[in-house]
Amino acid sequence: MSIQDHIEKKLRHYKKGTIVIPEDFRGIGTAAAIKMSLSRLVQKEKIKRLAHGIYYIPKKDPLFGEVYPSIEKIAITIAQKHKVRIKPTGAKALHQLGLTTQVPTKLVYLTDGERRQIRIGKTLIQFKPTTPKKMSLMGPLSTLVILGLDDIGTLHLDAEMRKKIKTVLLTEDPVLLKKDLSIAPAHIYDFLITLLNSDNDRMASTNSGAKTHRN
Repeated sequence: MSIQDHIEKKLRHYKKGTIVIPEDFRGIGTAAAIKMSLSRLVQKEKIKRLAHGIYYIPKKDPLFGEVYPSIEKIAITIAQKHKVRIKPTGAKALHQLGLTTQVPTKLVYLTDGERRQIRIGKTLIQFKPTTPKKMSLMGPLSTLVILGLDDIGTLHLDAEMRKKIKTVLLTEDPVLLKKDLSIAPAHIYDFLITLLNSDNDRMASTNSGAKTHRN
């Protein structure tokens, strides 16, 4: 059985829409042979190429036709396959929270892995190495707020955006919020503490564990 046949046989066990990369087939043949076989399978339309070294098994909806994996799913899957962690930052983080309706064409993720860029059509996915401190943020909401604001800044936020950010943070688990505030960059910490200060009950518990914080 050829390397291509081995890969094609393995692909039959994957669900339609699954994202695959050459590393999924290590042990079947050399890296060069695997890449060549995947290229041939693209020509046979057994798989589709999303970007260099990234493929997916075609999936069709009876009403809408071919279904492509989302950009976010591609980023998460690539991170999982390479065994690294990623966290969205900048405009991507704020969009994910629903704080902005503008869909970014450049998705930046902080990572504890290597720097990487992936272009999917007009969208660029960037993995940007960062510090262990930023990767240790835990709150699903406060993490996105802190990393989003750390990238885009706080000086030009209007009153409506500030109100939205405060509303999001007040729905975060107070324990996780306090922990994340304690390790946030100083300028973000100061901004968020001021923003939340009118909520006395929340700030009483938050400040008690974060008042010694400074970067």
